[in-house]
Amino acid sequence: MNAFLPLPTLIENYLDECNSAHIYRYLAAAEADPRLREIYQRLAETEERHAAAWAERIRAAGGQVPTFHPPLRTRLLLWLAARFGPALILPALQGMERGGASGYAQQGAPAAMSRQEQSHALVLGQIARLARGGLSGSALAQLEGRHRATGGNALRAAVLGANDGLVSNLSLVMGVAGAALDNRTVLITGLAGLLAGAISMALGEWLSVQSARELYGHQIAIEAEEIAHAPEEEAEELALIYEARGLAPEQARALATQILSDPQNALDTLAREELGVDPQELGGSAWEAALTSFVLFALGAIFPVLPFAFFSGFSAVIASILFSILALFGLGAAITLFTGRSVLYSGLRMVIFGLLAAAVTFGIGRLIGVSIAG
Repeated sequence: MNAFLPLPTLIENYLDECNSAHIYRYLAAAEADPRLREIYQRLAETEERHAAAWAERIRAAGGQVPTFHPPLRTRLLLWLAARFGPALILPALQGMERGGASGYAQQGAPAAMSRQEQSHALVLGQIARLARGGLSGSALAQLEGRHRATGGNALRAAVLGANDGLVSNLSLVMGVAGAALDNRTVLITGLAGLLAGAISMALGEWLSVQSARELYGHQIAIEAEEIAHAPEEEAEELALIYEARGLAPEQARALATQILSDPQNALDTLAREELGVDPQELGGSAWEAALTSFVLFALGAIFPVLPFAFFSGFSAVIASILFSILALFGLGAAITLFTGRSVLYSGLRMVIFGLLAAAVTFGIGRLIGVSIAG
């Protein structure tokens, strides 16, 4: 824990916690569902404990604990909740909790405080889904950290990765061709763009996944420490999540207590419920993600380049455009698996956008080529 936070930061943290507690108390008073009312009350109690901890540190630093007055943004949120229902402001509250967790982590605040803020964000997400008609199977699976890189998500990533390679390299090749450079130069440039883009995508994906794995590993280590030293608090947070899913308070507490009785099982469950990650996978393999990204980008990027290996001049340009049109239409058709739109609509939309990008770069290349030649 960072013991050297400046007084203004301590005061800001105190007021933020008071603000969150004030909102939850308001929602609890306005909530007709007794189950949700109790959840809001318990969220408010947690925030009030956080506020008390910051107030103590303010006094220890020689400061004066300020009087809390709800800011304008909070008053507006509560007015919206009163007029249109609490569900409208839940995403904003979720963002506040996530921001609080991130801020506390950067400040070196107590780890339990940051984890509770993250847990509150998950609880609010559950309530928001229930308000929209209940948890769907896919939403529940996502919360539990399953199916993260499989099925539809993997197919979506494949389509988007190939599309990035296709559109970017088509634009590059058309820009170079527009400058009226020879066939060999266009081919070399296209292959260089393919390799550069694929390597860049792979490196970015590796860094992203590896950083996420390291973060998850660190958070799981914090969870293990909290289970060992503060099992009651962890049981309370887990019970809140289960209550938000629809369990009665007694059932939620009993289930949370049972889970926490086995430290290893508790760690696995908390990692899934609070972090949204499978502790065995930690978000997947960074090398697998990098290789997949490289291959998908390269597969898309090869279509505009390939005709220049067999044709030359204007014929190569036309062939490149035709190859790219077919590929763009195919990718647009694949996207309909997610959007439900017609194949013709999605395919033509992808073709139009891709050709517009290519036309712009071809025109710029033509202008540059004429300027250099002149």
